[in-house]
Amino acid sequence: MADEEEPKKKSGLITILIFVVAGFVLVAVGLGVGYLIFGGSNDTPQDIANEIVTKQNGEDGAGSEDEDCEKDEEGQCIEETDPEKISKETPKAEVFQTLYYEIPGSLTTNLKGSRRFLQISVGVSTKYDQKILDNVESHLPSLKAVILAALSDYTEEQVTGREARKLLADDIRDVMNVKLEELEGFGGVEEVLLTSYVMQ
Repeated sequence: MADEEEPKKKSGLITILIFVVAGFVLVAVGLGVGYLIFGGSNDTPQDIANEIVTKQNGEDGAGSEDEDCEKDEEGQCIEETDPEKISKETPKAEVFQTLYYEIPGSLTTNLKGSRRFLQISVGVSTKYDQKILDNVESHLPSLKAVILAALSDYTEEQVTGREARKLLADDIRDVMNVKLEELEGFGGVEEVLLTSYVMQ
């Protein structure tokens, strides 16, 4: 039995020795190949970048430049120049000035079906001309009346929230334009701005 254990120990020892030697050989081969591929060059990143720039500028290999160039009728290389920037005229779009006017004071009305009331301040804007704002100013009593009439049709739920304010402003714009068209023949109010908005 002692004879059987000794060959097993020797074969196990030989197997381990073979694996260790094979591991060293593989590491040595890997290092050698790595050195040949990556270690043979002493170029710094700056040297590599300069080499790339040189190749792109055509300074490297002047002989190949003659082969790749376009030739004229006499066989001479035609020098290529960088394309020039051509300025293109762009049509100038008319820029319109936006004019503003704020109706003095605030407008207060009861909300439909509620004990609460709404108080707002109204501003208007236009891109037409000053005549539109002059028309608004000269017809303030009439415009305030149509705005209050429009506000009194709203319920509490209809004036709550950001989207509701936008719809209310659009409605005020529309009733103002209808009244101005009736009085002056042209509306011209493009936007209504609610500069104050209080519900109590």
